[in-house]
Amino acid sequence: MKLTERVTECPPRGFYVKRINPRVKSGRFMKILPDYEHMNYRDVYTCLLHQYRDILGLWQPDLGPYGGLLNVVVDGFFIIGWMYLPPHDPHVNEPMRLKPVFRIHLMEKKSATVECMYGPKGPHSGQIQLVKKDEFCTKCLQTDYHRMSGGRQEEFRTWLRDDLGRTLDDIFHEHMQELILMKFIYICQYDNCLTYRRIYHPPSQPDDLVQPGFFKGTYGSHGLEIVMLSFHGTVAKATKITGDPNVPAGQPTLEIDLTRPVRLPVLDHLQNIDELTRLIMDIYDEINREQRLARSEEEGASVRVEEPLQGPSSPTKPKARQIDVQGELKPPDQQAFALPDEVMARNEDYPRSCRLCFYGTGLIAGHGFSSPERTPGLFILFDDDRFGFIWLELKSFSLYSRMRDKFQNSRPPSPEAFDEMLKAMQQWTT
Repeated sequence: MKLTERVTECPPRGFYVKRINPRVKSGRFMKILPDYEHMNYRDVYTCLLHQYRDILGLWQPDLGPYGGLLNVVVDGFFIIGWMYLPPHDPHVNEPMRLKPVFRIHLMEKKSATVECMYGPKGPHSGQIQLVKKDEFCTKCLQTDYHRMSGGRQEEFRTWLRDDLGRTLDDIFHEHMQELILMKFIYICQYDNCLTYRRIYHPPSQPDDLVQPGFFKGTYGSHGLEIVMLSFHGTVAKATKITGDPNVPAGQPTLEIDLTRPVRLPVLDHLQNIDELTRLIMDIYDEINREQRLARSEEEGASVRVEEPLQGPSSPTKPKARQIDVQGELKPPDQQAFALPDEVMARNEDYPRSCRLCFYGTGLIAGHGFSSPERTPGLFILFDDDRFGFIWLELKSFSLYSRMRDKFQNSRPPSPEAFDEMLKAMQQWTT
């Protein structure tokens, strides 16, 4: 097969070889690759695709609380593992940054070769081992390629600049210095051997509020993190794909109750945090009353749940709700939106109107995921690709923007498999 030809007959499982020029220089790695002039698709399938077919798709690295998102794809005569890094804080609307972690290709002897792509010195020898179903690990065999002549200090400066878009002079806050240094030290411990576990793109249903998928969002001094938005009946969840020492990757950072919409007050009143707090806490109190009543009914108790003097005599839906009997959302009107004056925002470039708002809870915790608790807040749907969340207790605002990257080999085999994956993700970091 010549390089100028495209294979028309596909090998098993839908694999195909696309037209490439293996001698083209790519990025900073200038290594000339082997000559594939006489290689056919059967060689590629037998020696490369069939052997490594089980690692294609999306994976989360076992990096403690920090996690990550790896996408393993077929690119011509290569299998490449791309790590997806969020844009530099706080530019949440910018595209993701891709960093190659490893690549697999065929040498002249038609045997697959694994190369580690970490470090400044170009590709070098590595290994990939399939540990079990939906789990594999990578190992670097030449870790000296990861080192820099200036030692760890130069490596730290390079990591700050490339991964965080910062310099040492940019970091004034002592707490942020500690967080950044802790992350660098932790990541360096795994630069020679790393385990990956399979994750799926969330499945979609016709009645979903928006298309589920991956979003990058602002998390205060922790910077930008990746979350996965998924829908589960009347509840939407945002699960952390990347995390931090407080709330690690794999945990459900947001849970939104889609049966409890919130009609925002006029802008003059919205800018007062007390008005917004009153709206959210009214729903919070109502939920607690409903839960107490449900528990008493289950226990067969005849104790009547005491209601506040000005509250409803029985649990009823708030007037602001826009849910009909079948639970379907009615077309809403666009609402004017502005953050209350006391709410801190990492990124002030948020939309000034929104489509819908819902009651939700956000997960907060101390360092090391100590004393985790869900606290009430407001979920704001701006459009199909952006949403936000106001953390009432923290008086903080997170803005989320959709990742537009396309992922192949990422669909779950069933909705049940996706739900099992979410449960497993929580256990990985706890």
